[in-house]
Amino acid sequence: MHKFAVLLAAGSLALSACAGPVAAAEEPVNTPAATRVAKEKPGLKTAIFAGGCFWGVEGVFSHVKGVTGAVSGYHGGTAKTAKYDIITSGVTTHAESVKVTYDPAVVRYDQLLRIYFAVIADPTLKNRQGPDVGAHYRTAIVPMNAEQSAVAAAYIAQLGKAKLWSKPIVTKIEPYKAFYAAEDYHQDFMLNNPKHGYILRWDAPKVAALKAMFPKLYRATFLKDAG
Repeated sequence: MHKFAVLLAAGSLALSACAGPVAAAEEPVNTPAATRVAKEKPGLKTAIFAGGCFWGVEGVFSHVKGVTGAVSGYHGGTAKTAKYDIITSGVTTHAESVKVTYDPAVVRYDQLLRIYFAVIADPTLKNRQGPDVGAHYRTAIVPMNAEQSAVAAAYIAQLGKAKLWSKPIVTKIEPYKAFYAAEDYHQDFMLNNPKHGYILRWDAPKVAALKAMFPKLYRATFLKDAG
């Protein structure tokens, strides 16, 4: 998928990431409110989410009220291999991820998790999302503190018992390692390329679902240059 992003960055805007016929985006899932509510102290917090291609993950969180930063990047590997062309070759332990900065007075961590599982990622797919295949497209939750870790574990267990999906949840909670911001052309990709074929096919429906399912948390404007 992202080979087209390189071409776009070089100015070949006529190419589309959706080069061949593919299915429509996955249907959103009406996830329940978390029974284990996050108890977070005042002040901005950060969390990391991996959910397939980071364009859509960043795009959705950039439309959530209370989110003050959403940066596409790489998590799970080393600084030396935190480069797009190396990661997409499949030889690293990185995942395409998004570092989210948020104000828990406006949106709690458990609410971000609910949005993630509702409209961003299919947690039953192992090492793939949509048309993208490989361990770097895995779904993963990366808590940044003990409270986030407890909330994430409780919510995944809650969703497992709810049996909202026909297959088991394979999304893992991964320990934090260094996060490396992706190349500039990946940042704000949905905002900067609204008519890109991949965005229209896979990611715009996720933002539409966010608006429909979480109207009180939806922000119409994209959080530009969030970081």
